[in-house]
Amino acid sequence: MASSALALPTLGGKKRSYRERVADALRAALIAGELRPGEVYSAPALAARFGVSATPVREAMLDLAKEGLVDTVPNKGFRVTEVTEKQLDEYTHLRSLIEIPTTVGLAGTADPVSLEALRPAAREIVAAAAAGDLIAYVEADTRFHLGLLALAGNAHLVEVVGDLRKRSRLYGLTALVEAGRLLSSAQEHLELLDALLDRDEDAVRAVMTRHLGHVRGMWAAHD
Repeated sequence: MASSALALPTLGGKKRSYRERVADALRAALIAGELRPGEVYSAPALAARFGVSATPVREAMLDLAKEGLVDTVPNKGFRVTEVTEKQLDEYTHLRSLIEIPTTVGLAGTADPVSLEALRPAAREIVAAAAAGDLIAYVEADTRFHLGLLALAGNAHLVEVVGDLRKRSRLYGLTALVEAGRLLSSAQEHLELLDALLDRDEDAVRAVMTRHLGHVRGMWAAHD
């Protein structure tokens, strides 16, 4: 796994504080399964592992605790919260109810220039998959999908999906990298953009249904 240093992204084109960027990267590591449920991590240990200083890590983990992603353990650090298979199924079901019809609707409404602006993020996803960089993969994937949903003009919808994505866990990503299957999933983002630009609602629905199915199909198994 790529875990030598945290990439610190600027999500959504907005300038974010160092603490927020550390939180984004730690959240991605948690979602990707690099930080394991039930394990206790100290801020200094995480800082050393990911090549950043301890203070912003401690502050970022407190932010994740407010989101319910970790619990504080006095004098020890932070424990990653457990997520049950039932919860993961429920999160994925909610995402499918929101994301599939919203994305299909964009085939008829989204500005082509705005869609093309997401292509660099889609390519970043492919590059991260090819490199086996799971943290970068999750970060770029989040940026792409939330950026796409934002084109529907409903900020609350984006917030809800963002929260569902934060609470999900993709424990099988490492196995996908080793099996050479993550790259094909990554390339679906480019396929989706092409279908949207072609105004092909059926193709968009097919790609989105297949893509979200991976979350609880290929990615659900704990490695």
